[in-house]
Amino acid sequence: MTNKICLFLFLIFIQCYLAMAREIVVQQKSDAAIPVTTMSPPEGNTTFIDGTTWCVARPGASQNDLQNALDWACGLGMANCKAIQQGGPCFEPDTLVSHASYAFNSYYQTNGNSDIACNFGGTAALTKRDPSYGKCVYSTSGSLVASAPPLLKKNSQRLVWSKLVVVLLVSYFWM
Repeated sequence: MTNKICLFLFLIFIQCYLAMAREIVVQQKSDAAIPVTTMSPPEGNTTFIDGTTWCVARPGASQNDLQNALDWACGLGMANCKAIQQGGPCFEPDTLVSHASYAFNSYYQTNGNSDIACNFGGTAALTKRDPSYGKCVYSTSGSLVASAPPLLKKNSQRLVWSKLVVVLLVSYFWM
């Protein structure tokens, strides 16, 4: 019985450790940003006075540059790319420009709508026209999709630590 409790405590400890490691990776995201040259000041906000802006792929960008930018956005950039996975609401049309547009906008909206967040090595541009279509909805800075990840991360970490405290208290009083 004691071996099972020790194993259970060890597994909870590993879960907490992995949760903390994920938070460290999220914090390193800003350090891993690819520096790009831009003509506009990075501190500027590009949301127009008369509406919202979206970040989309430039149709004339090279396929290689778009693929590299998409890979970065969905990888180190940590954009929410689930909708462009096969079976997702934004998978069709299955084109590089369409998928890159969704990923670029996801990154742009979750990173403060700053002009530097919509560059991607010159493969992206801002638009005032909503690129959403059918069931594929592009997020905006005020939408639930854009604001949900930080809230979930904070609550997730709190939940993991709460589990650890409860398990430690139960194991302390049980033994």
